[in-house]
Amino acid sequence: MKKNHVMLAALIAAGVVGCGSNDHDAPTLPASPASDRIAEGTTVTFALMETTDLHSNVLGYNYYALAEDTSLGMDRTATLVAAARAENPNNVLLDDGDVIQGTLLGDLQAVTTPVPCSGTLAVHKAMNALKYDGGGMGNHEFNYGLPFLSQVTNTDFNIPGVTKPAGTCGAPAFPLVLSNVTGVASGKPIFQPYKLLPRAFTATAPDGSPTSVLLNIGIMSFVPPQILEWDQKNLAGKVAVSGAKETAQQYIPEMRSKGADVIVALSHGGLDTAPYSPKMENPSYHLAGTGIDALMIGHSHLIFPKGKETGAAALDPSFAALPASANIDAVNGFVNGVPTVMAQSWGRRLGIIKMTMVYQGGKWVAQPGKTTVESRGFKYKDGVTNVAADASIATLIATEHAATIAYAKQPLGVTTDFEMSSYFSLVGDVTAIQLVNQAQIDYVKNFIATSTDATLASYKTIPVISCSAPFKAGRNGPSDFTDVAPGATPAAPVGLQIRNPGDIYLYSNNNLQAVKIKGADLKKWLEASASQFGQIDPAKTTEQDLVPSYGTIYNYDVFYAENNALTYQIDVTKPAGSRIANLTYLGKAVADGDDFIVATNDYRAGGGGNVPGIDGSKTIIKSPDANQAVVSNYLQKLGTSGGGKVTLAANGNARSWSFAKVKTAGPVILRSAPGHLAIARANGVNVVSGEGGLDASGFAKYAIDLSK
Repeated sequence: MKKNHVMLAALIAAGVVGCGSNDHDAPTLPASPASDRIAEGTTVTFALMETTDLHSNVLGYNYYALAEDTSLGMDRTATLVAAARAENPNNVLLDDGDVIQGTLLGDLQAVTTPVPCSGTLAVHKAMNALKYDGGGMGNHEFNYGLPFLSQVTNTDFNIPGVTKPAGTCGAPAFPLVLSNVTGVASGKPIFQPYKLLPRAFTATAPDGSPTSVLLNIGIMSFVPPQILEWDQKNLAGKVAVSGAKETAQQYIPEMRSKGADVIVALSHGGLDTAPYSPKMENPSYHLAGTGIDALMIGHSHLIFPKGKETGAAALDPSFAALPASANIDAVNGFVNGVPTVMAQSWGRRLGIIKMTMVYQGGKWVAQPGKTTVESRGFKYKDGVTNVAADASIATLIATEHAATIAYAKQPLGVTTDFEMSSYFSLVGDVTAIQLVNQAQIDYVKNFIATSTDATLASYKTIPVISCSAPFKAGRNGPSDFTDVAPGATPAAPVGLQIRNPGDIYLYSNNNLQAVKIKGADLKKWLEASASQFGQIDPAKTTEQDLVPSYGTIYNYDVFYAENNALTYQIDVTKPAGSRIANLTYLGKAVADGDDFIVATNDYRAGGGGNVPGIDGSKTIIKSPDANQAVVSNYLQKLGTSGGGKVTLAANGNARSWSFAKVKTAGPVILRSAPGHLAIARANGVNVVSGEGGLDASGFAKYAIDLSK
């Protein structure tokens, strides 16, 4: 047995490739030790652990609010990892992507003060400290451009015009894989498409004695094809994206032939049971039939399977509504028989797939009946108390944390007389949205007015309207809402600060674009936005949730025109697709043939959100400026030319839409952060009639009176 241990150690040492390696042809590794060394019937149990959608939330801290937030952060994820490793000595820790973008910390290190080649991103420092075994990519990895991604992963993409700094750059100290993205010029994957991780695990021989075995764990990774639309400015002509299912079918036989005993798909996409298409944004369901052994998913920021802690939140409606024929077990965590986990987002959960395999017929065979799946949260022990943070993570990135706070506090030179929040944006409060729309309209009108392009000049008489979504409105829990306090105040004597535009407009990677559409397109767009609401049955006497899921809240566009010239109603008693009523512009019903220019972002203009007819073909302006910067610049403009103050009367109470009035027999509720009824009343949101108790996720249930 001692000789076998030496052999295992040598194999492991030979199989590990340096961080960020661009080794596109994964090395051929031996299969598990020869059959004469492993007794038939030997069993091994191990844990595959997942994080996903970390979005640079290294600490439990909200840089927009400058306050601690104990509901998120890798410092508490670290505690979950330590506990899971103690329970499962045989383990592998993997990440499913969307790591580097998402907080002011990420923006500071990528845009404002880019980390040099000699440095390492704060989030990667934390991951290295946690000793991840491997990782995949998400769509947001591409937000800061290919040169930056090349540097911070220490990977040469072999793409013309994309040059990694010479030498070895700071990067993850574990292999990164990406299976379905290739360079256009080379035709080869820009990252290694898969990796085999040889791991020595303690197993149990048929006689019950412990023994060492080698398992080759293969990992592969997939991102949505929509990255070509969402980050067109960074990726056009440089990379191509293949469908997840075809790519998996290409590499799985190759991985098996090179000795993979277990194949794990890291799919940065949710569960869509629609017929397969290579263009699917959420193809994970279809990966479950390709021959993989385990599926780790992300992108949707949801919990799969249902939390096992006491008082866990109900199954998300998007999972509860899946057809029975789909063979998805959202309670135990199986998709077409494949163990599957999604660990929410922002470090709030740790996915754990605990598998048992038996050595039979010269190979390792999974035992589904002995496999368990858990999406473990901070309150897993008692359902009440969060696990403690690992203080070493805060120490590790103390310098970066302090720099981000200092950056966040830089003044914009403007104050407000009202609170800009998104707690009730789904029932009409526009205080966190109107400024964005005003800034976008101002930018587009100036762009057209000063353009020397004859076509753009001909559009000067077409009305410019704008749309924006409340990006922070509960998708990531009850602490995930925009809340910009009025100022100057004793707490913020300088008024608005650098952090505030990021709170109002979350995505620093979005660039402003404008599309030219018809009235018929506008109606379809509004219908798509209104699909966020559940259909309310007026005769129902039991509780109905006005917004059953916040999973796609970033697709809820609120439209606005100067002087509130555009108005419309939403009838939530009607099915999705037929809810918009009384759509008018300047008091006149909008006709199908009317022309409008809509200021929006590149994600939406290019087809993000699947708005009918909005697919990039109607784009007339592709601005080089980020929407967040447009908002910041507009606020500073108000500071110099608008008296130095943003006011509720001018910038926060123009409600373009309202609900069609209806009396309901039973209660209708909106889930939002607790303790904010006064804000609804101060801003005149009359449909909010009271505040009830908390649900299992910590949201308050606000009573909604649709008759008002």
